[in-house]
Amino acid sequence: MDVPILIWAALIVGIVVMLAIDLLLHRDAHEIRLKEAALWSGIWVAIGVAVGVAIWWAYGSEFGLQYFGGYLIEKSLAVDNVFVWAMLLGYFAVPARYQHRVLFYGVVGALVFRAIFIAAGSALIASAAWVLYIFGAFLILTGIKMLVQRNEHSDPGRSVVLRAFRRLVPTADEYDGQRFFTRKTGRLMATPLLAVLVVIEISDIIFAVDSIPAIFAVTQEPFLVFASNAMAILGLRAMYFLLADVMHRFVYLKLGLSLVLVWVGIKMIVSHGFVEISTALSLGVIVAILSVAVIASLVATRSRDSEPERELDHV
Repeated sequence: MDVPILIWAALIVGIVVMLAIDLLLHRDAHEIRLKEAALWSGIWVAIGVAVGVAIWWAYGSEFGLQYFGGYLIEKSLAVDNVFVWAMLLGYFAVPARYQHRVLFYGVVGALVFRAIFIAAGSALIASAAWVLYIFGAFLILTGIKMLVQRNEHSDPGRSVVLRAFRRLVPTADEYDGQRFFTRKTGRLMATPLLAVLVVIEISDIIFAVDSIPAIFAVTQEPFLVFASNAMAILGLRAMYFLLADVMHRFVYLKLGLSLVLVWVGIKMIVSHGFVEISTALSLGVIVAILSVAVIASLVATRSRDSEPERELDHV
């Protein structure tokens, strides 16, 4: 896939422009309501799909499917990232009107770090293709680990990163608007908002260790890996505000995500060393797994949520 430097530049400039527009429209601290979150989610998804359609039109169906496969994998794994965001924002009691700002900079950092990981991964694969076997095995083991530990929840207060941050950086106890730094008795100190941002960035780096190899299972084209990653990540903030109140209903999602990781790990190993598994087939399997996980989750939690209502009816 020969992508001219102008196309790369257009993609990067487009991302910067979209981020600038997003920041400008949300420059005033306010709570993101469901309607606004749904609107922005639709906009980001439409942009992501438009990029995929343009790739399909310019480079053919195979590369188009690879883009959409990478986009779907990243978007799906990002939901698990959103669960972590909810836990962190709840632990730090971040006021709703400040959450968009910290997540905005979290997404900017995620784009930068993932671009670095993608460049490193592409160079590594180009120089030693056998590393795909290691990536595949890593994804299978990660999927199994996620499956086994899907019901476990970490405690942000015990985070090594957070403890180190508080030990090294003087931190105020209270928020000071949307500021990351404040002055207390003439001393410059970090606000809790900066601590939240640091922990979010570290958590996203950890998630990138899973998601980047997963996308390399679908395509090894650097442009497609970066484009699908970027388009999926840009909509993460809107996705968080859209799903914040219904996250508890996706009880089988981690099970589905773990199976997706195992599947793409198997595909990576089998396609590289044995029999090529088509992108269309791989995409179909991923869609099927996630669809079953989401539908089963909604059905299961609907019956649970209706129990209190039935009990009230009998009172």
